[in-house]
Amino acid sequence: GRGNSIKHLRHENIISLLDVFISPGEDIYFITELLGTDLHRLLSSRPLERQFVQYFLYQMLRALKFVHPAGVVHRDLKPSNILINENCDLKICDFGLARLQDPQMTGYVSTRYYRAPEIMLTWQEYDSAVDIWSIGCIFAEMIDGRPIFPGKDHVHQLTVITELLGSPPEDVINTITSENTRRFVDALPKREKIPFQQRFPNANEEEIDLLEKMLDFNPKERITAADAIQHPYLAPYHDPSDEPVANERFDWSFNDADLPVDQWKVMMYSEILITSEF
Repeated sequence: GRGNSIKHLRHENIISLLDVFISPGEDIYFITELLGTDLHRLLSSRPLERQFVQYFLYQMLRALKFVHPAGVVHRDLKPSNILINENCDLKICDFGLARLQDPQMTGYVSTRYYRAPEIMLTWQEYDSAVDIWSIGCIFAEMIDGRPIFPGKDHVHQLTVITELLGSPPEDVINTITSENTRRFVDALPKREKIPFQQRFPNANEEEIDLLEKMLDFNPKERITAADAIQHPYLAPYHDPSDEPVANERFDWSFNDADLPVDQWKVMMYSEILITSEF
């Protein structure tokens, strides 16, 4: 039943929907254990030392390694969604709500920078690979101190991606169903990939290698969270015995239903009541 779906999202690196509280006025609040800051604020104040980049990246991937096998995709990962406290504990927030947003409605700038190219190119079913792209963008920003793909709008976003990665490969272009998008992509100037070492002169070889695997144009070729967490770059933190994987697929079907928001809130509320009776 639906009572299961939220309770299993308990994970140290995730602020789950169990932290949601609905007031008597039926407004949804998030009780985020007050984590001192978020990655967006942290990055705007100072460059991060390598050990912090590693540790933060590790914790993000640990969260994704947990939820992705359950069929849960965040879809809206960005530095402001990544909360961090003074012990450097990291938690991803806004899981679950991302599921409710129509991807075509989330055209906000802060989100756009971190959005995988397939979301813009095909608007079709996309999967957990979109989260890996977003984490790759965040990883690059931690290394470099600035957003890697700061698109001014939808069209410019794809342009800045191709300026670094080169023109989209044939197998990606073939997934485009919209004629307009296809024409747009065909009209883009043909570009060669720029070596990442050139774009990130301060990064070491392991960082470059993992970053390239995360920022693959083709979602089918992009590294998974489970593989990325085993990358040599994260060896100081990787511990297979302490990286749980969600043990069942989630039933998110009630999120897909065309429910008015207040009805959705009631369902959420009943679900939270069911799950809080430990």
